[in-house]
Amino acid sequence: MHRTKMIVIATAAVIGSAVAVAAAQTAGEGRQLFFSQGCYGCHRIGVAGTPIAHDLSHVGAKYTESQLASWLRDPAAQNPRAHMPRLALQEEEIRALAAYLATLR
Repeated sequence: MHRTKMIVIATAAVIGSAVAVAAAQTAGEGRQLFFSQGCYGCHRIGVAGTPIAHDLSHVGAKYTESQLASWLRDPAAQNPRAHMPRLALQEEEIRALAAYLATLR
């Protein structure tokens, strides 16, 4: 019984570690998208970017990854008065960008 419990704990640790690595990789891809898609042309993160639209330096403390993904899919559906255009992003790009933004606390 004790050995089985140890195997389960070790397996969970390995899986948890793999999930954390995948999440970090996705967030890294999201960071690259922030710059390659030109988000910095309107938004700031720290000292990078332009202060035309909202500063996103701490956006992850205010919104969940799911909420950020919904915003990225269709900004006008979240706020009809939003000036942000609907972006031509694939679903995996939306998830990566949302994952990155969610890390900004």
